[in-house]
Amino acid sequence: MSILVTGGLGYIGSHTVVELINHNFDVIIVDDLSNSEKFILDNIEEITGKRPIFYPFDLRRKELLQQVFEAHDIEGCINFAASKAVGESMTEPLKYYENNLFSLINVLQEFKERNISNFIFSSSCTVYGQADQMPIDENTPLKEAESSYGKTKQMGEDILKDFSRAYNKRVTLLRYFNPIGAHPTALLGELPSGIPNNLVPYVTQTAAGIREKLSVWGDDYPTEDGTAIRDYIYVVDLAKAHVAALQKLMHSDEETVLDIYNLGTGKGSSVLEVVKAFELANDVAVPYQICPRREGDITIAYANADKAEKELHWKSETTLEEALKTTWEWQKYLKDRNN
Repeated sequence: MSILVTGGLGYIGSHTVVELINHNFDVIIVDDLSNSEKFILDNIEEITGKRPIFYPFDLRRKELLQQVFEAHDIEGCINFAASKAVGESMTEPLKYYENNLFSLINVLQEFKERNISNFIFSSSCTVYGQADQMPIDENTPLKEAESSYGKTKQMGEDILKDFSRAYNKRVTLLRYFNPIGAHPTALLGELPSGIPNNLVPYVTQTAAGIREKLSVWGDDYPTEDGTAIRDYIYVVDLAKAHVAALQKLMHSDEETVLDIYNLGTGKGSSVLEVVKAFELANDVAVPYQICPRREGDITIAYANADKAEKELHWKSETTLEEALKTTWEWQKYLKDRNN
C-alpha cells in the first residue's frame, strides 16, 4: 500500500515515515526542503533499512504533483506540508495562506479526480484559540485562532470537512499539542532554520552554546510561575498515532468518515518547568532571559486525549524527561555531524 506523505522529511513527517515503513507501508515523500534537509532521507533509510521514494518539489506545482499520482498507486495521504511559525505568520500572513492552503487543495484535487480516499491532516491545538476550560477535548468550541498560522489550520479543517461530505471521503483531523524530542537513534529530530520558534530546540541550542540565552516570552501570564503552559508530547508517540489513525480509516467499512482526535499527554507544563526538566534530565545549564510576550501566543493549552485512546487504542507513553533526553542526544549528533 503506497501512502503519500507531504512534508515527509520534516520533523513530525520523518518520524511518521519511519513508523509507516515499520508497519510495511510503501512511502512516497513530497517535500520542498524549505524546512528540512536531504540527509534526513539517508537517516530514514539507516533506521528502517528501506529508502522511501522522494520527490523534491513545492506542492503548489500542480503539474509535478499530477505526475506523482500518475506514477504511483496511492491509497492514502498524510499531509504535513505547511509553514508553521506562529510569529512569522503574523508578519507574513499571505505566505502562510498561500502555502498552507493551496498545497492542501492541490492534493485534494488529485484525490477527487482519481477517486482516492484516506486523508490525514496534520492539524493543531491552535485551532481552539484560548479555550475557556482545561483540558481541551474534541468538543471544545473553536475560537478565532490567535495567529495567521492557526487560521490556516482552521481553514484547512473546514476545507476537509466539506471535502469529506461532498465527495464521500474518509478524513481524519489530528490536532496535536506540542511535539518534542527526537528519534531514539538520534538520527532524526527537529531542524529549525535560524533562531528556533519552538521552545525545546531553543532550550537545546542554548544548552549547547549556540544561543547565548533562551528567550522566555512573558512571565506575567496568569499561571503559577507566570510562564505559558503547553502539553508537550514525544514525537515518536505522536508518529505512532498517525499510523493508528491511518489503519482505522483504511479498515473502515464506511464510505464517508470524518474523525477528529486530540493528540497530547493530558498534562500541561510551563516554560520554566520544561527548562528545569531539561537541566535535570541532561545535567546541563540553560541560561534564560525574560522577554515581552510574543504576539499570537495563548496562556494555556493541554489535551484530553481519551477519545484517541478509546478509538485508536493509542496513548502517549513517554515522560517529559525521557523526551528531553532524546533532544539532547540529537543535538550532540548534529554537532558531531557538522564538525
